[in-house]
Amino acid sequence: MKIVLQRVSSASVTIDNKIVADIQKGLLVLVGIEDVDAQEDINWLVGKIVNLRIFDDSNHVMNLSVRDIDGDIIVVSQFTLHASTKKGNRPSYLKASKPEVAIPLYENFVERLEIELAKKVQTGIFGADMKVLLLNDGPVTIQIDSKNRE
Repeated sequence: MKIVLQRVSSASVTIDNKIVADIQKGLLVLVGIEDVDAQEDINWLVGKIVNLRIFDDSNHVMNLSVRDIDGDIIVVSQFTLHASTKKGNRPSYLKASKPEVAIPLYENFVERLEIELAKKVQTGIFGADMKVLLLNDGPVTIQIDSKNRE
């Protein structure tokens, strides 16, 4: 699994001119899923997301997690995170899972986040044409790949 995590002052997801997710301070998490992804990837990423210390403490040092600040999370499916641009100018998405594989993993990912965060996690709608609006705070944007645990 690959994620792009953005620390936000606010974020929302709109589908067909209707806001389906809306948060203030917290994280926007874009998630891309491959066929080789499993529960181990979900568990590891969820632990990283809820415990990553990227929010400022009272001394303006990134020392607090989204859990520490009681922040919110929006998760958005993003198959384009698995784009291959090696050949030509049209990206290939062969590594991205088809919906029958990706949807159960995506739903499990959201459920695990809710359990670990002990609150509701908002989402877009898998496979929908979404408009994502965010105010990136910092900016802080971090890429994490569960297959490359650096």
